[in-house]
Amino acid sequence: MRLWDISEPVDESSAVFPGDTPFSREWVARIEQGSACNVSAMRMSVHVGTHTDSPLHFDCAGQDMAAVDLRQYIGRCRVVDVRGEGSPKLVPAAALTDAMLHGAERLLLRTAAKHDRRVWDPEFCAIGPAAAARLVAAGIVLVGIDTPSVDHATSKDLQGHHVLYRGGIALLENLDLTAVPAGDYELIALPLRLVGSDSSPVRAVLRELRAATT
Repeated sequence: MRLWDISEPVDESSAVFPGDTPFSREWVARIEQGSACNVSAMRMSVHVGTHTDSPLHFDCAGQDMAAVDLRQYIGRCRVVDVRGEGSPKLVPAAALTDAMLHGAERLLLRTAAKHDRRVWDPEFCAIGPAAAARLVAAGIVLVGIDTPSVDHATSKDLQGHHVLYRGGIALLENLDLTAVPAGDYELIALPLRLVGSDSSPVRAVLRELRAATT
């Protein structure tokens, strides 16, 4: 079964939100220096690269990363193309058509033809509250986007996050969907079991659906 890796590589060149902690690595032990093995330590924000937010990210009483329902991160999903409107850009609720949403459980939004994880784009496309409400009404259980957040970097109230949260929708951010044709797949994007954490990196993978047998 063919696999598509839709997670960003993470290294020192990974872009981060302004003021956030970038990725850095320290070698604790090296074979070339006489150690039995190589051991490294890393420091970074849990929002670097492809990641999911727990409710604790925007609700002090929300679940931490170790408590989220993993079932939302595994299962049938649909990759679709949408384009943002306005400045800064938002996904229009009207772009999420009945045909696009019919039969979908999880929805991954490709908002641009190109994806460069090394560049911080302050004008990135976000989902926002109106499109989020449309996804809740459609019964979506997870939404992903190929930009750093479902809300704009300048948002103070994170309305999109809260609408998705109240609707029971998990989210993925910083996906790389450039090589994936639009269509239906199986998603596997499990977060780490980080106790007390507001977010977690994920290794997001799409798997080709098994052909129906007669």
